[in-house]
Amino acid sequence: MSASRILSICLPAAGWALLAIVLPGAQDSVPTQEHASVSRQLLSVRRICVERLSGGQTADQIRDMIISELQRTGLFVITENPEGADAILRGSAEDLVYTETHESREDVDARGSISIYRSNPATGARYADRRGYSASTAVGEGESHRTVERRHEAVAAVRLVNNRGEVIWATVKESRGAKLRSASSHVAEQVAQQLVRDYQRLLRGEPVGGAVEIPRPANTPHTPTGPEP
Repeated sequence: MSASRILSICLPAAGWALLAIVLPGAQDSVPTQEHASVSRQLLSVRRICVERLSGGQTADQIRDMIISELQRTGLFVITENPEGADAILRGSAEDLVYTETHESREDVDARGSISIYRSNPATGARYADRRGYSASTAVGEGESHRTVERRHEAVAAVRLVNNRGEVIWATVKESRGAKLRSASSHVAEQVAQQLVRDYQRLLRGEPVGGAVEIPRPANTPHTPTGPEP
C-alpha cells in the first residue's frame, strides 16, 4: 500500500494540521495527489446527467443550453436518468438584466480684473490727490452628462460529481454576450468548451483544476515504466 494511501486512511481530516507541523510539505503533497487522481476520473465519464440548476427560471434556460452544447461536443452521452450516469452536473446559473448609471460634470471658470490709479500730490498738502479706476469680470460655464446603459450578464457555476459525491471537475463562467450570441448562450458554450479543453489536457497527461505534479522524493527508488530510450 502506498504511503499516501496509508496517510489517507490513518489520519482524520483534523490531523493534517499536526502533520503539517511535524512534516512540512506533507499536508500539501498527499491531498494534491488525491486531487489529481480524482480529476483523472473525468476520462472515464461517458454518460452525464445535468441536474436542474438553482437560480430560477433563467437557470432552467441555461441548463437546456448547456445540455445542447455538451451533446454537440460528441464526447458525452447526456441522460435524464441519474442512476445511469457516470457523473452528475450540478450548480447554479442566472441571467441578469440591470442598468448602470454614469454621471460626470465639467466646469470652466474664467476671471479677470484691471486697476489703474493716478496720483497728483499737491505741494505742501498732507494727502495726495489719488484717483483710480478698476474693473473685473468673471465667466463660468458648467456641463453635466448622465448616461444610463442597460446591461445583460449571465453566469454559471457548475461541477461534475461522481457516484461517491466527489467533485471531479468544476468551472465558473460569465458573459455579457458575444457576436451573434446571447449572454446565456455564450455561457453555456463556455462551460462545454472548458470541459472539452480539460478533458483533452488530461489525455495529454497535463494537470487540470489547480492540480500539480508532485516531484518524487530523492530517496524513492525509480521504477521504470518502459524501456530506456
